Amino acid sequence: MSKALMLEKPKGIRLVDTDIHERVQYADLLPYLEDPWRRYILDCEWKQEKHLPYTQPAIAGLDRADARLSDGRPAGSDLDFMKQQLLDSGGHEFGILTGALDPSPSSMNGWYEMGAALASAYNDWQIEHWLERDERLYGSVHIAAKDVQTAVREIHRVGSHPKMVQVLLPLDDTLWGDPYYHPIFEAAVQHRLAVGMHHNEPPVYYGKFPRYFIEWHTMIPTAHMMQVTNLVFNGVFEKFPALKVLMIEGGFTFAPFLMRKMDEQYRHLRHEVPWIKRMPSEIIRNHIRFTTQPMDEMNRKDFMRVIEGLESEDMICFSTDYPHWDYDSPIRALPSLDFPLKEKIYSTNAKAMYEKLPGGGRQ
Repeated sequence: MSKALMLEKPKGIRLVDTDIHERVQYADLLPYLEDPWRRYILDCEWKQEKHLPYTQPAIAGLDRADARLSDGRPAGSDLDFMKQQLLDSGGHEFGILTGALDPSPSSMNGWYEMGAALASAYNDWQIEHWLERDERLYGSVHIAAKDVQTAVREIHRVGSHPKMVQVLLPLDDTLWGDPYYHPIFEAAVQHRLAVGMHHNEPPVYYGKFPRYFIEWHTMIPTAHMMQVTNLVFNGVFEKFPALKVLMIEGGFTFAPFLMRKMDEQYRHLRHEVPWIKRMPSEIIRNHIRFTTQPMDEMNRKDFMRVIEGLESEDMICFSTDYPHWDYDSPIRALPSLDFPLKEKIYSTNAKAMYEKLPGGGRQ
């Protein structure tokens, strides 16, 4: 591999990367599927429905062009290549895999039994081919969340695996704070798992899609804002005080505004949500973390202004989003910061959230 394609390590810090996309192909899952689900893919060429009406208008589509494999396989599908290009050269102590099937089984608008079979197959494939082949990699439990009972069974089935650290839910057109979905959070807490929420083709334009990809991509943080608001005001964190949630791939600069807005609304309208006993900003500060990618272009002054707005240095976790086209480099994405804050963002904030990481747990 040429030196130009390799990363430089952030000096003095062992990185915890909270968003790495390993990629599966349907053929990889066939050994883990039973009939009739296997036959639907093998004989009927079934594929999941896509919601997004666009493609990524980049040279390699969704991915970095240099992350594609020379034999034609898609980026993120080969562990040895990922080791060379990311883990070995980037100073990674740990990487959290966020997969996955595209769209997520939790985003399927029907046939939840098929979604559950896919999620189980994916989890088994992930464990065998990634988690048990590199000590730095930790995984996400994939579920078909629309069928809550089946989803909970899957969390109990694989959630106790020592290298599973979170349950993954997509951000799409479902607000997961609804009490109907609370058993999922309960099961996550039982297995000391965080819940990661990653956007997955969410409609961002009054429940629909805007005309162009550039509009949709600009407005992704609004899907994250809706989900955070929904989780807090539906009492998820009052009901599960040990729960931690990571909002993945939506950035974090919107959080200070949202926290102020939610506090203001709570002062005027808290009679509607009497189960909320703390200010929303306090709940968010204690329970929710945000990944850095896609990192806004900011200088040190701008960055520290966001930290002041959050009133916390513990809420931001670094992520590369490898191997996607808008990947963030560990050494180029953030402005120059003092070492203690940099160490929190690159490492210790994520360790505090993921209890099952070596050295992990509440600070």
